[in-house]
Amino acid sequence: MAQSVTLPSEQQYNYEVIRKFTIMAVVWGVIGMCVGLYIALELAFPHLNLDLPWLTFGRLRPVHTTLVIFGFGGSVLFATSYYVVQRTCQARLAFPLLAEFTFWGWTAGVGLGALSYMAGITQGREYAEFEWPLDIAITLVWVSYLSIYVATLLRRNQPHIYVANWFYLAFILTVAILHIFNNLAVPVSLTKSYSLFSGVQDAMTQWWYGHNAVGFFLTAAFLGMMYYFVPKQAGRPIYSYRLSIIHFWALIFLYMWAGGHHLHWTALPDWVSTLSATFSILLLLPSWGGMINGIMTLSGAWDKLRSDPIMLFLITSLSFYGMSTFEGPLMSLKSVNALSHYTDWTIGHVHSGALGWVALVSFGSIYHLFPRLFNTRLYSQTLIYVHFWLATIGIVLYITAMWVAGIGQGLMLRGFDQYGNLAYTFTETVEFLHTPYVWRAIGGAFFVVGVFVMVYNLVMTLVAARREEAALQAKLAAKLARA
Repeated sequence: MAQSVTLPSEQQYNYEVIRKFTIMAVVWGVIGMCVGLYIALELAFPHLNLDLPWLTFGRLRPVHTTLVIFGFGGSVLFATSYYVVQRTCQARLAFPLLAEFTFWGWTAGVGLGALSYMAGITQGREYAEFEWPLDIAITLVWVSYLSIYVATLLRRNQPHIYVANWFYLAFILTVAILHIFNNLAVPVSLTKSYSLFSGVQDAMTQWWYGHNAVGFFLTAAFLGMMYYFVPKQAGRPIYSYRLSIIHFWALIFLYMWAGGHHLHWTALPDWVSTLSATFSILLLLPSWGGMINGIMTLSGAWDKLRSDPIMLFLITSLSFYGMSTFEGPLMSLKSVNALSHYTDWTIGHVHSGALGWVALVSFGSIYHLFPRLFNTRLYSQTLIYVHFWLATIGIVLYITAMWVAGIGQGLMLRGFDQYGNLAYTFTETVEFLHTPYVWRAIGGAFFVVGVFVMVYNLVMTLVAARREEAALQAKLAAKLARA
């Protein structure tokens, strides 16, 4: 928007950096999800790699995960956390220049990381593929983020720190610790380094990071989002503030211990994987407590699910959160893990959380934010409904296809004939996966089309906002001319 008209809220709060992160989140979401659809098609139809190294699944897959997790998800978290901390503290964001630095630094880091993967430059660590120069740059951005957030909390005009800020702050602090220790490495060139850890210690450190990246970046942080936007959109207080505090402390304590369940049936000591499975089962309690707290916030206002499409996004995301946080502990059981390990069931589980929980709550929050950031109304409520149903159908097709693929794959890999030999060759399991992979790509296509519907709706909202601003400026000019 042009800067000649200053809204009253602009004088109290810094919305400029929030606008930038919100728009960039949508941009990264479109690119990252399109890449995800392309590599899903590559798995079903391998010739789509066109014999080009930089288009192969192995190089594009980390591009997809980085753009959707850190590009889309990270930008949404920066935007919403900057918005929530200002609104709940009734204080302007601290260090505006440093906030600008976090936007440009984060955006450049994500973009350069994606390009480096396509060039074959990677650590080869799940969700931590950046090589050491980018790791250091991202650390500087993250320390700036922490400084801004803490300083804003300290200058608050409210004595109470609302629980959403607890979740955001825990996410910022924990991700900093995870990032630093998992990326301790010995550089051998500008584009290559080797981990400070080795063997099973390296694997354990990686999955301590990997699972807690899910636990804090993709769960705790988005729960902070939920605790603000669900009550705000519903126009009601959170169902139980006491339950939200119990939810916070239980989740924060239990999540740190669960990463070893990714390493069942490996060289990891059995007592470590057993401990991880135990804490994974215990995680069901705070996870479902948080889900129930969010959904029950609608008590007395259930009619909003019929009349408010943004509420549909937010509440459905909580349903997927409950489902994926039941499935995760289930898969951490060693008996179940023996079937699911190294299969596409894990991919289905990840995406039920990533698409169903993270993406839907993000879309709902963006729809809530956009008219407030640009002082206008959303272009079309109908298009929000269209987006919701396209996204929901896509998610259901995607995760169902992956459940079929993963469970079938696991059963085939464990099948024996009457002589004790494997009943199926590895090639036969790959052939079996073709049909589920096609359905997965169809589900992904539904989801991506929904994202494009959202983009159209938001672009038209911006166009309308500019027209309204131009009309307002024309009226002001006419009044000045008459005066």
